[in-house]
Amino acid sequence: MENTKINRSLLFGCMGLLFAPSGLMEAASEEHPNLLVVMADQFRGDALGFRGKEAVKTPNLDQFAQEAVVLTQAVSGYPVSSPARGMFLSGAYPHENGVLTNCQSESAHQGVELRQDLTCWSDVLAQAGYATAYIGKWHLDKPYTPYVDCSNNKGEMAWNEWCPLERRHGFDYWVAYGTYDRHLRPLYWNKDSKRDEFYYVDQWGPEHEADLAIQYLDSIRSTGKPFAMMVSMNPPHTGYEQVPDRYKQEYTTLNVDSIANSLPSLMQSDEKYIQLFKRSVANYYACITGVDEQFGRIIQALKKNGQYDNTIVVFVSDHGDSMGMHNNIGKNIFYEEAMRVPFLISYGKQLTPRIDQDLLISLEDFCPTVLSLMGFQQEIPATVQTRDLSEQIRGNREKMPSSQLYMFYGAVNETGKNLTTGARGVRTLQYTYAIRYKDGVITEEHLYDRKTDPFQLNNIAGKHPELAKQLRTELKQRMEAVHDPALSVL
Repeated sequence: MENTKINRSLLFGCMGLLFAPSGLMEAASEEHPNLLVVMADQFRGDALGFRGKEAVKTPNLDQFAQEAVVLTQAVSGYPVSSPARGMFLSGAYPHENGVLTNCQSESAHQGVELRQDLTCWSDVLAQAGYATAYIGKWHLDKPYTPYVDCSNNKGEMAWNEWCPLERRHGFDYWVAYGTYDRHLRPLYWNKDSKRDEFYYVDQWGPEHEADLAIQYLDSIRSTGKPFAMMVSMNPPHTGYEQVPDRYKQEYTTLNVDSIANSLPSLMQSDEKYIQLFKRSVANYYACITGVDEQFGRIIQALKKNGQYDNTIVVFVSDHGDSMGMHNNIGKNIFYEEAMRVPFLISYGKQLTPRIDQDLLISLEDFCPTVLSLMGFQQEIPATVQTRDLSEQIRGNREKMPSSQLYMFYGAVNETGKNLTTGARGVRTLQYTYAIRYKDGVITEEHLYDRKTDPFQLNNIAGKHPELAKQLRTELKQRMEAVHDPALSVL
């Protein structure tokens, strides 16, 4: 039954391509290339073999890095799943796109979900005649009662929710779910599934999603239509142990004690966090190696079909993973292990491969940047608040950003607009500055010099008040530019 539904979804997607309205673009061109985005969840920015900073094996991403622009300063400005994804798609900040925090039952009464009336990059491409596909984790809809009957909705909060057709932002082919952490037996809805028609697959999530992506690439090759596909893999998200044994075997001899001892930001944490790291890191790396293999399979299919050189390929993550460092379990914090993400982008001969250590790009800059790279600069939606950094990705060093925003949206009123509790900050090439505030009053001020203190152990805000003031001014200017409702806190 599961395979029948999957094949039916693929068939309907192909029929949609074959009977697309006339007058649309007939094929990807140098001016308007294809787009492939692979997003892995909770993948730290340095957890890549070629970076030489973590004991992880990523041979396919290592190879891809030789063909891509590697943006080592990339961050997630709001390092939490739903908000990061909402900004990635829309180029608008949470107070405008509606995703103030994770989409779950507790925030549902505040209407926390991606606004249906926003125009995302996927909408623009669909309107331009692209075949569009979304595969995997979505996490941009608020759960409602009666909750979908699945494991992620059994606890104190419900997390997983179906996405109706009208909320899919231009994506036509659809095999996806809200959020679901049973990686070895994932749950999906296909394009035509009703809310109660989800199904399970007895295959590791990233492997199944790579299978679907490869089938999709094969199916659209003969249509001559340009395509835009996003494959969103849940691992290495929590549930690290839910990874096939063949990947675990790669790390049976990993010296977790040695790795833990090399991380001052971990060793200064409470013992329970140190033990969490030691229990988790080998399986976390195994998940990454598995994602790497599936990414490699998709790239191989793209090359086999002759589509690679005319496709913008992006590998990215929604946020990192603290895994006990700084006494923090997950993300949602201004430290490097949570904010930094991998961001690799290739485009045939149009982009010269290099490692770019200076471009302060944020995940939320993707929407205007990719539309511009694809030749749709004039179609960038008016609701976009983030930066078009396409020329800087091409190598232009003029108008380089001076900082990246960090944000956390805390308590909100009934309108979901006036934020009185949360955090804001800016990250420059050398410094990370952040404030925490409660009920409209600043309670903490943090300043780290990452050049001399890469593990962010020493808060120097009190010792360098002038520098803190300078960075607070930068933060205020950034917040003013995007009409941040928390501006009154400063």
